[in-house]
Amino acid sequence: MSDTVFTRARGRPRGRPTNKPVSNVKALERALVLLRTVAEADSMSLTDLSQRAGMPASTAHRLLMTLQNFGYLEFNEDTQLWTIGVEAFRIGGSFVRRIKVVEAGRPMLRTLMEQTGETANMAVADDGDVVFVSQIETHEPIRAFHRPGTRAHMHASGIGKALLAHLDDAGLDGWMAKKGLPIYTQNTIANPEKLRGEMAAIRERGWAIDNEERTLGMRCVAAPVYNEYGEAIAGVSVSGPTVRIPDSVLTEYGILVRQSADEITRSIGGTAPAR
Repeated sequence: MSDTVFTRARGRPRGRPTNKPVSNVKALERALVLLRTVAEADSMSLTDLSQRAGMPASTAHRLLMTLQNFGYLEFNEDTQLWTIGVEAFRIGGSFVRRIKVVEAGRPMLRTLMEQTGETANMAVADDGDVVFVSQIETHEPIRAFHRPGTRAHMHASGIGKALLAHLDDAGLDGWMAKKGLPIYTQNTIANPEKLRGEMAAIRERGWAIDNEERTLGMRCVAAPVYNEYGEAIAGVSVSGPTVRIPDSVLTEYGILVRQSADEITRSIGGTAPAR
């Protein structure tokens, strides 16, 4: 009888390994799914990862090890959990540097939070969604929270609506055809004509409202930031519980947010269109 002892590699699935090859493109797609899944959850076990990503544990393990070798993921021996690695952070940081508006906006977000007592946010548009890239949280125990990288549907987001308002009719129609108007609450604007009317009102006053349209009990007031061509490239907002953002402060907050957005626009050499 052999005395050789076989041990499983860390985080490796039980059962017989498979040598079935995976095409390079399919492997890349699956690796990116795993990377995104870990990022959304902060940390995950191999079993949970493979189930969430919809792939065999043996396939997931091979891809995870490759991502670890390149520094995109890390494996904790004690907890047996996979987490985001420093290389993924480095690449994410390069995206933030590319969008200079994020760095320029941080001081104004902090000022907004101090002025209103509510969480201040910055987001950009990406592939028809709004993606949050920066946030200064309020000190209140009940507050809005958007993890950097969180995506949201534009028609049910204050910043999303502020950006949609700068599309022409053809652009807005194309966006609706692509993304649709899903309903999240009874306040969600799901009628195309009503949405067009909302866009006109946003352009006239210079700021947008998410009036419990994504989450009941939460409100958001937002305004766009412009580049040197007068194009809306980002948005800033304050968000919080409806009880702390009643109708009586909407105009005040709208003006504060719009002024902050205009200041960020000037700081990056942008030009706001005439209102």
